[in-house]
Amino acid sequence: MDDKLKINNQQYKIIDTKEKMTVPDCFVLNSNKIGKGNGEAKFYVGNDNNETRNFFGERGFNINCFLLKKDLIKYLDDCKDEYLHPEQPYQQKDKMPFLWEERYKQIQNLPEFLPFTLDEQTQLIGPRVYVKSKDDIYKLIREISLPNITYLAAIKLEDNDNNIIYYFRLFVDYFGSIENKKIIEQEIQNIEDSKSSENQKLQLTKARIGQGKYREKLLELCPFCPITMVSDDRLLIASHIKPWAKSNQKEKLDPYNGFMLTPNMDLLFDKGFITFTDDKKMLISPWLSRMTCSKLNLVPNKKYDKLPVEGREKYLKYHREEIFKS
Repeated sequence: MDDKLKINNQQYKIIDTKEKMTVPDCFVLNSNKIGKGNGEAKFYVGNDNNETRNFFGERGFNINCFLLKKDLIKYLDDCKDEYLHPEQPYQQKDKMPFLWEERYKQIQNLPEFLPFTLDEQTQLIGPRVYVKSKDDIYKLIREISLPNITYLAAIKLEDNDNNIIYYFRLFVDYFGSIENKKIIEQEIQNIEDSKSSENQKLQLTKARIGQGKYREKLLELCPFCPITMVSDDRLLIASHIKPWAKSNQKEKLDPYNGFMLTPNMDLLFDKGFITFTDDKKMLISPWLSRMTCSKLNLVPNKKYDKLPVEGREKYLKYHREEIFKS
């Protein structure tokens, strides 16, 4: 990951990243709840240890934070399928589509930069660190977040005057996947209901999971992972660059819309934590911590000469603009 981040024409130094803080059912407002009881305003950010303290501060910390409107819009776009076709048993399940429309309009009317503060809840004794805020933006987080499939991440930043500020962002994770299971099932059903030939249906269905002729042609073009150089095809995944769900029928079967990647690289690429430039350099999301990058041996702007970019430029452009967590 790069050590600089530019936001609203201001340059910040990245100190570190807190990668994942799951939003539980007890935190969200009643309209989004699955279980019973009223939502709790406090939010768990980690155990009371050196890692948490080094990131957030000593006991009793009060920190300045912000969200970006464009990130909130992206979050609502990413979880729109869950709002419209709920997989979880929300208390107000029938109202979820209406709530999505209402919240989307609400966020569109907000300014781009959304500041708020977080206070540690020192009255709570125990090994867990909780925060809370009286700001409206904090309440908005509780209002739009869907429990269990939402997590918060934060980047600790330092501005040119050595002031520390925390950049928070909401992300969707469908229990380990970036997609709603019901939507995947519906896509497969749509293929079966289409007027395509049986062979075309079979190839589209197989391409959805990186199999069939799509995988065969991709292996012919690139019989190894260009990042790890692993060539054992049992360990390689045929990964779409432009996601299958966002592709037209031709793009879904186009072997140039893919890379052969080992599972760890496939997951990083699929979830937008890494991407590539047209000159074969890896870009690393600032939403990965330095520790994770070190453990995975990820080096920002490292060039991978064996990366087959030619013919994939338009797909990589889509990935950088729409999938990469910049």
